[in-house]
Amino acid sequence: MTDHILIDRAGETGALNVIRFNRPDKKNAITRAMYAAMAGALSDGEADETVRAHVMLGTPGAFSSGNDMQDFMAVAMGASKGEEVIDFLIALATVTKPVVSGVDGLAIGIGTTIHMHCDLTFATPGSRFHTPFVDLALVPEAGSSLLAPAAIGHQKAFALLAAGLPFSGDEAERAGLIYKTVSAEDLEPAVFGAAEHLAAKPPKALAIARRLVKPDPGLVIARIREEGELFASQLKSAEALAAFQAFMARKK
Repeated sequence: MTDHILIDRAGETGALNVIRFNRPDKKNAITRAMYAAMAGALSDGEADETVRAHVMLGTPGAFSSGNDMQDFMAVAMGASKGEEVIDFLIALATVTKPVVSGVDGLAIGIGTTIHMHCDLTFATPGSRFHTPFVDLALVPEAGSSLLAPAAIGHQKAFALLAAGLPFSGDEAERAGLIYKTVSAEDLEPAVFGAAEHLAAKPPKALAIARRLVKPDPGLVIARIREEGELFASQLKSAEALAAFQAFMARKK
């Protein structure tokens, strides 16, 4: 495990499996070790019969700024195949217990697409949901090319995933990308309140209802793998190298 991911049990009976980003100095940019820790936490929570719901949170001002750039470059240079990312996404796509998430501030790249797998997402009004994949000569990931059009329609999904236009928390709620916006001080109480509400329901009936209203996980996993292959191919492309060099130059 890594201390950049905090894992805890919460709720009156410990029924909530809480996964929290804890790398605020890097705006919760996600490393391979963090992906592995989250995949393990989801698997452990699924196996624990006392757990009734998963909770995913960031820190004030940032849910996640997306992938860690050093890890990005390691995959681009062939030092890693990024298996930890796929393992996490498949774990997230196949959980049978509900997932409630909370966003304050930045939700960039996978920091946005994670929530497409969640059942209830709360966010502060000024949060920033942004997936600049094409700007970096990359492609949508995490099954988002399947999940986003189904949730918010083609044009909103195109604006988010292809045009790379950011959505505020309020815009994300209106589009149907998230469940509800709340104030910063109310964010975690709302998340935990919703998670405990779900945890109190008959678990088998809830699991069946959840499965019925979500896309077939087999289709989602197939899209995750397809996107992953295209993402890896693009990451090694000349246009991606040029886009990354321009991005790093702007950061200096």
